[in-house]
Amino acid sequence: MAHWRALIVLGTAQFLMVLDTSVMNVSISQLVDDFDTEVTAIQAVITLYALMMAAFMAVGAKLGDILGRRRLFLLGLVVYGTGSALTAVAPSVWVLAIGWSVIEGIGAAMVLPAMAALVAESYRDRERAVAYGVIGGLAGAGIAVGPLLGGWVTTYLTWRLVFAGEVVVVVAMLLCHRMVTEAARPGPRPRMDGVGAALSATGLALGVFGVLQSGTWGWIEPRNPPFTVFGFAPTVFVIGASALVLAAFVRWEHRRVAGRRDPLVHLTLLDRPVLRAGLLTMLSQNLILLGLFFAIPLYLQVVQGFDAFQTGLRLLPVSVTMLVASLGASRFARRVAPRTLVRLALLTLAAAIVWLLASIDPSIDDAQFAGAMTLLGLGMGLLVSQLGNVVQSSATEQERSEVGGLQYTAQNLGSALGTALIGSLLIGALAHAFTAHVEDDPRLSEQARQQTSVALQAGISFVPTDQVRTAAEQAGLPPSEVDAVVDSYASAQLQGLKAAILMAGGVTLASFLITARLPARAEAVEPPTVAPAGKGPGKAT
Repeated sequence: MAHWRALIVLGTAQFLMVLDTSVMNVSISQLVDDFDTEVTAIQAVITLYALMMAAFMAVGAKLGDILGRRRLFLLGLVVYGTGSALTAVAPSVWVLAIGWSVIEGIGAAMVLPAMAALVAESYRDRERAVAYGVIGGLAGAGIAVGPLLGGWVTTYLTWRLVFAGEVVVVVAMLLCHRMVTEAARPGPRPRMDGVGAALSATGLALGVFGVLQSGTWGWIEPRNPPFTVFGFAPTVFVIGASALVLAAFVRWEHRRVAGRRDPLVHLTLLDRPVLRAGLLTMLSQNLILLGLFFAIPLYLQVVQGFDAFQTGLRLLPVSVTMLVASLGASRFARRVAPRTLVRLALLTLAAAIVWLLASIDPSIDDAQFAGAMTLLGLGMGLLVSQLGNVVQSSATEQERSEVGGLQYTAQNLGSALGTALIGSLLIGALAHAFTAHVEDDPRLSEQARQQTSVALQAGISFVPTDQVRTAAEQAGLPPSEVDAVVDSYASAQLQGLKAAILMAGGVTLASFLITARLPARAEAVEPPTVAPAGKGPGKAT
């Protein structure tokens, strides 16, 4: 039993950092009310949290090699706990963004790569597969507990208590620090690549920011941007700038290696097909999951009018089946190849998304919705159970932190893109559908159409239809035209939600293209028998 004590502390860290994301997703409506803001502002806060982790994961991994993984893990917990305390008392959405998105995000970027490396270092072969199955299960538990716990606390007390509770858990983990051990590492410590860190963080931030703003700015035709570029929306230009900065990062890393200096990331690691496929699948997994977990609570809370606890209850099937599937899949992993399990998971996800699309109606059918959620959780549970072991087992002992950084960079970049892309597509589809409905509705006068057009040009948000009714009445529209505007908006809401969910389905199908390089045998993946990255060809055997 003593052998597994470290996993209790390390796994709790994984649980904690999944928990508060799921709490945030289920508390969107309450956060909008508490801070007197819009859904898009909370979307930006959720996206920024994942983006901070994605941008600084590689830095956190390198710091683990420099300072020691155990030391960085504990230091990261202190930073994370500080952010949780600030979040618990946040008086405004800006302080919420600083405490949760920035400080907690940086703390998580310190903790998670070190955690992944410490798990891989502490366990071998089948024990490692079991350990990563437990880590995946605890991630599923965080998603399971988050909506229900967060929903209950948000509805009957306050969401702030969840983050105050996180501080208590962090203190308890720090008191158990002796359970976590780290073997001494021979050789000199690497040095930080400051330029590479700045380039990678800037490039990732620009790309996600461009995607996030696409719903407001438009992709090509300007919708409501702060400025235009040659008459076009700035979205594509911001994403293009991201690509240029990331290209500069790649060139800089190659120069560092050629000059025998430590890079931020040994890019030769990505030459390994198994590692590359595992990372890409992780990215798509989190894009799908976080995208859906942004859109579905909006359907339940804004369209159906459920409170946070009622939302958590309706998300319980996906949470429970994800937990059970992720814990149980480690048994199948001894007999079934990771590639097979991942493909089965993707097929299950695709079927769940089709079922979910059929469930998005003005009046919810609880049984049908629960069935879709159950299938969604099963697919996600199978998926999360496999990829951590595949990625970490494709690295040598010296590469654990660096590969852990790549692993969580992929996951959190997927999370940031999922929230940003699905959210912006939802808002864009809502605006397009609402415009079309208003133009085609014979009950509306030309004056009403013009007033609606002016309101749309000022921006559109995903709000309850009661707010639309109030705005239409305040604009002086007669009752029949108020009803027409509300009906048009309600239909547009459902179309926006279906467009967002359909995008998640498209990503699921596209993910099949990257599974060919996943391990085709059930045996544990062995580390590559090559020199550490940067000192050899870096190819997997």
